[in-house]
Order: sequence, then structure tokens, then C-alpha cells
Amino acid sequence: MKKIIFISIIISALYMLNAIAQSPVVAPSQKTTIILSGGIIHTGTGDVIDDGLISFSKGKITWVGKASEFKGDRTGADVIDVSGKHVYPGLIYPTTSLGLVEISGVDVTVDNRETGDLNPNVRSIVAYNTDSHVTPVVRSNGILIAQIVPTGTLLPGTSSIVQLDAWNWKDAIYREDDGIMLGWPLKAPMTGRRGAYAIPQMPGREGESSYDRNVEQLEKIFSDAVAYNAVSKPEDKNLRLEALKGLFEGTKTLFINAPEPKGIIAAISFAKKYGVKKIVLTGADETAWTVKDFLKENNIPVILGHVHSLPEYEHSDTRLPFKLAAMFKKEGILVGLTYSNQAYGYNLPFVAGQTVAYGLTKEEALQTVTLNNAKILGIENVTGSLEVGKDANIVVSTGDILDMMTNNVEYAFINGRNISLDNKHKQLYRRFKEKYSQKKAE
Repeated sequence: MKKIIFISIIISALYMLNAIAQSPVVAPSQKTTIILSGGIIHTGTGDVIDDGLISFSKGKITWVGKASEFKGDRTGADVIDVSGKHVYPGLIYPTTSLGLVEISGVDVTVDNRETGDLNPNVRSIVAYNTDSHVTPVVRSNGILIAQIVPTGTLLPGTSSIVQLDAWNWKDAIYREDDGIMLGWPLKAPMTGRRGAYAIPQMPGREGESSYDRNVEQLEKIFSDAVAYNAVSKPEDKNLRLEALKGLFEGTKTLFINAPEPKGIIAAISFAKKYGVKKIVLTGADETAWTVKDFLKENNIPVILGHVHSLPEYEHSDTRLPFKLAAMFKKEGILVGLTYSNQAYGYNLPFVAGQTVAYGLTKEEALQTVTLNNAKILGIENVTGSLEVGKDANIVVSTGDILDMMTNNVEYAFINGRNISLDNKHKQLYRRFKEKYSQKKAE
């Protein structure tokens, strides 16, 4: 009885929370041409256009260039003066549980993993919550696209890419079922600082024998999937094997989390042995740097997830996490950035800004959270940069978007839709500002 009462209190509290701060209303489709004139346009390709102009219609960018060179028709267009302000591509947030976890301490709001170790058929998108209060906070800093991933051991499931202004998960889909997540097992207990965050061995098993059993499971399901893929019309549909087919056809990407150097080599070699066409190393840190030559040789992109962190080992350079993006870039390895904790995902532009002090130019840093991430996710043909023909995913900030002190997003457009930038943080700020203004007046 007490348990029932406790659960009822928790649910009531969540309803009260929703009553205090509702998610902003979803923006309607773009109806008229919008022209942003006079801004400093950061295209995401490395180019910067001073006193620029960008025009978009029906959700697509139609013109980008100097304002003085624009010869298009302004009749009927919604012209917005953004003189002196900065215009950017919408930022892209990969490998996050955004929309799957609301309050980590409340189980009913956590839906980022499924029971079991081999669940490639589990689709994260069906659990994605478009009414999350975290999402509006994240997009207020310029993040408009995210890759929603399940978590767990071995094969936790299938990810999808979403745009962050939608009524429901079907409306949110930007690219459905884009990747399979693989957590390579550990051969030995981790000794570094982030051992606890690694995708580890199966619970209750340690040592070499556990590693062998886990790899054996992966070998079995991948060999079965290869055989299944060779059959054009299987009599019995196997959902697990069906989910893996895209890896061999090149329609899905295998995102590997392997927190030790030998594991990185083993996991990538394993994937290539079975004919996986697209591979990405996620959650990368200094352990990935130790096998940089192998990554470069196999053309493996990396997603760094620990820029705002201490180094993995006590003997490491204390500034190494800040330097890694520039180091990988110099080696010719495609590098993107993410933020490991979705609750603080609004810091994504600032981790990119951090890399500017340690080797990257501002435009290169911008690319790590725009075009590079788009390339890694396979959506660079539609987003990630401000180019004619691409989706109008655009952010306007009064200051440098990568600088925590000046980031101030004034406008944001997803597929040309002028989305709301209100969020729970702003609502609470206004509420308590009013409260203390009243107290001061008394």
C-alpha cells in the first residue's frame, strides 16, 4: 500500500511539473519566403560571409551570399534584419539519450535500454518523448538535430536521427533507424577514470572467460545475420537479423563503443570481417588516440565524448581532452563532438569552443558540431552547412555561439519553421524574477 501511495505521489509531482512549465508549441510549416539580411554568415564549410544574406523557402535554402549581390525578389518575403548578428547551421548532437531520459532518478521517465544483451531490433525512436523539458533547453543553445541512441551491453539497439521540434516521434524523424550500437566487451577491468562509463562485460562475469563468451555471442549473431542477408526472401522473418541487414547493405552505420585500445582494434576488425560497410567509433578519448594509425588506415571517423573532462589516466597531459579534436584533425581523421550527459547537452557548443583554445580555428570547431557530425551520421547532403538546396536548419545568435559568455540564440529555424526558444529554464527565471521584484517593491 505504501508503495502505491509513493508511486502516486511521484506521478502527481510529474503532473504538477508539467502544469508549471509546458513544452513550447510546435512551429507551423514555413508559408512565406524568409530572408535573413545583414548577418555574419558562418556557412559550416569554413567560409564566413560578412554582411551576408540567406534566403529560404518551403524549408529549403534558396540563396546564400553577400547581401549586396542578392538579386532575388523580396516581394511578399518576411525580411528579418540580423545586422551584426551571427548566422550558423543548426548544431547536431550525436549519440545522446535526449528524449529517452527525463529524470534519471525517476524510473518511469527512463526508457533508454531494454532487457538483454542482443537487441539490435529495439528501436530507440518509438520511445522518444517529444514533450521532454530537456529538449527545449538544448535547442535554445542552437542544437536542432540529435541522434537518439539506446544504451546497454553488446547490441543495445537501433538509433534514429530527429529534429527537435515535433508533436510526436513520427513527426520528429529526420532519418529513421540510421545506426546499430555495438558495445565491445572489456577483456580486463578498466583502470582509468571512466571505467564506470564503459560498456562492460555482462553483469556478474569477470575476466577472460566472460570476454570470450561475449565475443562468441557477437560472432554467432553476425554470422547468422550475414547468412540471413544472403536469402532474398526468407520464409520466417527474424527481427534481430532483419535489423542488422542494413549494416551489410550500407544503409546503416555501426557505432562502436570500445573503451580500450585493443578493444577498438578488435571491434573494428570484427566488423570488417563480416562486411560492415560504415563504421564510427563513439565515446572516443585518449585511448582512441593510441590507435590513431589504425583508425586512419581504416578510414574510421571518431566522435569525442569527453572534452570537458579530466584525462583518462593520471599520468596523461591534463589538457589532453581539450587537444584531441585538433590532434585527430591534424591526422586527417574525421572528428565530431558530442556531450556525454544528455542532461547537460546544452553545453555542446561550448565543448566545441573549448577546442579553439587548443588547436582548432573557430570555423573548424564549428564544423565538429555541424558538418562533421552530419558527415558521420550520413546526413551531410541535407544539413550540417548553409548551402543552397539543403534544409533550412538555421540559428541566429547575437554573439559567438561557441562562447558561453556571448551565446544568445535569437532565432532558430528547423526546415524553415521559426521555432520557439522558450524553455523551462527561462520560464522559471521569469517566475522568480517576478517574485523577487514584488518582494523588493514591498
